[in-house]
Amino acid sequence: MKILIVEDEPKTGEYLRQGLSEAGFVADLAQNGSDGLHLALQGEYDLVILDVMLPGLDGWQVLQSLRNRGLQMPVLFLTARDQVEDRVKGLELGADDYLVKPFSFAELLARVRTILRRGRGGTETNTLRVADLELDLLRRRVSRGGRRIDLTAKEFGLLELLMRRHGEVLPRSLIASQVWDMNFDSDTNVIEVAMRRLRLKIDEGQDVKLIQTVRGMGYVLEAPESV
Repeated sequence: MKILIVEDEPKTGEYLRQGLSEAGFVADLAQNGSDGLHLALQGEYDLVILDVMLPGLDGWQVLQSLRNRGLQMPVLFLTARDQVEDRVKGLELGADDYLVKPFSFAELLARVRTILRRGRGGTETNTLRVADLELDLLRRRVSRGGRRIDLTAKEFGLLELLMRRHGEVLPRSLIASQVWDMNFDSDTNVIEVAMRRLRLKIDEGQDVKLIQTVRGMGYVLEAPESV
C-alpha cells in the first residue's frame, strides 16, 4: 500500500517515512503543500498523512482541492493544531482522522491501519488469498495451508505486492521502487536475496511452488489452475 506524507519539518517527515516503510508500506514524502497536492493528484495513494501548517498551500487547501476534484483517498491530519475547532474543520472538509502532535508512532500506525481497513470496505478485502496462501493485512500475518509463516516487514511488503498482482510478471525495477522505495541498481542483489528468503518461507516443502523466477524479466506469484 502507498502512503503520501506531506510534512514540512524534515526530521518528522523522515521519521514518518522510515517508520511506515519499516512497517511494510511504500511511503513518499512532500515538504510543502503544492508538491503534496501534485503528488496526490498524480500518484495512486491509499492514504495521505497531511500537516496543516505548510509552506505554500496549507493542509486545509490541499484537502479541499483533492475533494473538489472528486478524489476520495483517505486523509489523516497530523498537526500541532489541537483546538476543537481545528479538528471539526478538518473533519468537515473531508478528513478521515485527526491526530495531534506530539504523537506516538504506535498510535499513528494503528490509526493508519484502521483507516485503510475502513477504506477497503471491510474484512473481506483485508485478506489476500492465492491458492492456500493467505495474507492478513490488518494483523500482518501470513499462513499457507493453515500454517503460520513469520516474515520480516520487507518480506511482508514484497509478498503483498506479489499477491496483489498475482499472475503478473513484476520486473526488478518495479519491485525496487514499490518495496524498497529506491531506483533499481543492477549491481545490487538485494532483491534476489530477499526473494530467495521469501521463497524458502513460502514454498519450501510444498508440492506446489507459487513464486517463480521468469528469466530476464522478473518474478511472478502464480497458482496453477488445478490448485
